[in-house]
Amino acid sequence: MLRLIAALCLSLLCALPAAAVDQHSFTPAEKAAIDAEVRAYLLAHPEVLVEAMHALDAKQAAAQAASDQALVKANAKALFSDPASWVGGNPKGDVTVVEFMDYRCPYCHEAYSQVSQLVGSDGHIRFIVKEYPILGPQSELSARFAIAVLQSAGAAAYGKIHDALMTYRGEFTRASLAAIAGKEGLDGKALLKAMNGAAVSKVIDDNLALGAKMAVAGTPTFVIADQVVRGYVPLRQMQQMVAAARKN
Repeated sequence: MLRLIAALCLSLLCALPAAAVDQHSFTPAEKAAIDAEVRAYLLAHPEVLVEAMHALDAKQAAAQAASDQALVKANAKALFSDPASWVGGNPKGDVTVVEFMDYRCPYCHEAYSQVSQLVGSDGHIRFIVKEYPILGPQSELSARFAIAVLQSAGAAAYGKIHDALMTYRGEFTRASLAAIAGKEGLDGKALLKAMNGAAVSKVIDDNLALGAKMAVAGTPTFVIADQVVRGYVPLRQMQQMVAAARKN
């Protein structure tokens, strides 16, 4: 707690004009007196600490939001107009939601039903998937397979495979992916061959590079209009963000 108080006091002092606070102008006795006064005041008014923490949180959140908006603006073309990415929902929707996801990510699995409800119930959301395989070999294997489906069999087939991979709970192997393809009426053998091609590798490389620019450290990460959401969020919060985007 003492460290927190010190940090808060320091942040308040740093916010003052340089001429207003010159610590070198105080004698040791004066510094001790100031410390005692600050301590006494905080003990008498502990609610100030809560107010200060809330103000600091708000300030940091605003700074992060502004930084994220700048990142979205700088990378808008790659986020929203990349022809290599699958577009679901309503392609002519008035709000675009982009998800950086990994088929091996448990939080992506948890978010999957929420995102499906959001897109399905709204009807006016343009939904873009960015495969972002960062959780090991099975992540890359499944991402390559999904991208190969999009490139070889088209958007409709990809949509079915994406749903199948998001709801699959076994190990991703060449055999299991071929079996998933077969259930959807696709040529698993041809897809397993295509997924190691240069065109698939380019999509993954481009997505990873974009994620680095967007400071995407984990999945899922969402871009909702010009806002970035890092991590799982419940349906209600996503609905609120979409509604806010429509007002702007």
